[in-house]
Amino acid sequence: MIFQSFILVIVGLSAIVAQELYSDKYDHINVDEILANSRLRESYLQCYLRSGPCVTADAKFFRDTFAEAVLTQCVKCTARQTEIFNKITDWYTKNEPEKYNMVIAKAVKFLAMNNH
Repeated sequence: MIFQSFILVIVGLSAIVAQELYSDKYDHINVDEILANSRLRESYLQCYLRSGPCVTADAKFFRDTFAEAVLTQCVKCTARQTEIFNKITDWYTKNEPEKYNMVIAKAVKFLAMNNH
């Protein structure tokens, strides 16, 4: 009986955790292609910084989730989103750290304004 109750609690917690994840709608994006293409990469960056338009729905999605994902260590991310955010972080810290610092500053400011 105790074991059955334990199993039900685990199943219930799994359902709760699964509901709290970000949507996986854009998990298919090719982040390597975006990072390799300077024009495309800059477009996503400008979208995130809100200094340019978000020309794709996935750019807007990542703009809206990246701040929270980075500052919470991706607690609501799917496995693929964790991979995507890690690739973005690794690429920018190695190749354009000054732009990554801008991204982090924007994330902190955004979350402070929205009390997350």
